[in-house]
Amino acid sequence: MFINHEFIQNTLEKAKYATKEQIGEVLERAKSRKGLSYEDIAILLQMEDKVQLKEMYKLAGEIKESIYGKRVVVFAPLYVSDYCVNDCVYCGYQRCNKFTRRKLTQEEVASEVEILESMGHKRLALELGEDPVNAPIEYVLECLDTIYKTQKDNGSIRRVNVNIAATTVEEYKMLKEAGIGTYILFQETYHKETYEKMHPKCLKSSYEYHLTAFDRAMEAGIDDVGAGALFGLADPKFEVLALMMHNEHLEEKYGVGFHTISVPRLKPAGGVSLENFPNLVDDNMFKKIVAVLRIAVPFTGLILSTRESAKMRKELLKYGVSQVSAGSSTGVGGYKSRQEGKESSQFKTSDERSPMDILKELLDDGYIPSYCTACYRKGRTGERFMSMAKAGTIQYVCGPNALMTLMEFAVDYGDKELYKKAKETIEREAENINREDIKTLLKNNLKKIENGERDFYL
Repeated sequence: MFINHEFIQNTLEKAKYATKEQIGEVLERAKSRKGLSYEDIAILLQMEDKVQLKEMYKLAGEIKESIYGKRVVVFAPLYVSDYCVNDCVYCGYQRCNKFTRRKLTQEEVASEVEILESMGHKRLALELGEDPVNAPIEYVLECLDTIYKTQKDNGSIRRVNVNIAATTVEEYKMLKEAGIGTYILFQETYHKETYEKMHPKCLKSSYEYHLTAFDRAMEAGIDDVGAGALFGLADPKFEVLALMMHNEHLEEKYGVGFHTISVPRLKPAGGVSLENFPNLVDDNMFKKIVAVLRIAVPFTGLILSTRESAKMRKELLKYGVSQVSAGSSTGVGGYKSRQEGKESSQFKTSDERSPMDILKELLDDGYIPSYCTACYRKGRTGERFMSMAKAGTIQYVCGPNALMTLMEFAVDYGDKELYKKAKETIEREAENINREDIKTLLKNNLKKIENGERDFYL
């Protein structure tokens, strides 16, 4: 298996004794934007010198801006079923939890989508528990069809990423044909012994089957995959090195690694007490994880959800996060329930602000909120996307596309304050585009959007 536990443990142990001079050499190498060795990553994860930490955070931010510019992708999750046959000890959906389970009808899915569209969302992450009887692949495909067909007022959902349990090549082919964006799957923990303790009597019990899910997805033609670990289950330093090993395995075998990495921290949930988890990640370690990941895989998107507070999200955007959820509900039918004042959730969220408020803060902080889905719709996925990102040419389409989706949001959903902030940002950033042909096309499209036309992208 490609996750070498002994190598990771030995590398972490050796890195404990790195000198300040050795750490400085690692930081110098990191400036090349070519990633880091496992040994380098282990050293950065364990350094404690405040001056060098500050240098690392600054470097991570510079690397992020040099590749992503000021863009921040915005999305929302959509939970459609909490039926689950697994007993994952960290999850509120665990089978032993006694509560009334439900899955949404297609009419209810459409209702949730309409609410999300009325919030301005264009990108969703479809989420559900694992239950082959109550929520089989056919149900997932039905939901995808409903989501893409549902349209409310000023638009429709243009990209649906899917987070479902590890499955077969045949079922991944079905997802590919249904037009999914990124296939998302968290290993939860890469530490095999911990994984087996966390997944007793589960369909999810096989560490190896879960670990090789992306291999099957890529064999089925899905070339955008999103990984993650649930930080708090095992040693977070082990998880980061294992994530990098998994990424390298995919790059070597399929020519492309992770499109995104998510960094969720373990949160309280129904039937789950954090007192039983000795590896919880504090804020200082969490910041270090994000910065190291940004330096180690410069061209991979880093996703942060509303599990984290507004303050933490604001800080981590400086160190490498490039995608954030907004206005999220983690309950099945949660958006409708929230409207009715009775929302339930799978786990505790910390940033309860509306998308409008989140976008205003992003604009105030100099970012460009983006609902862009162009690469997925233009076929710029997998190795093609990564080659353009590494060559620096992706910026010629990503920047203008972000500005056009921001204009759509401002016109269709923004209040006067947001419209003013967005307009100022769009006009300023449009002038910074250094290709005159793209600048001219962008300005023409922006005028068309203000006049009522929609969905322009490069």
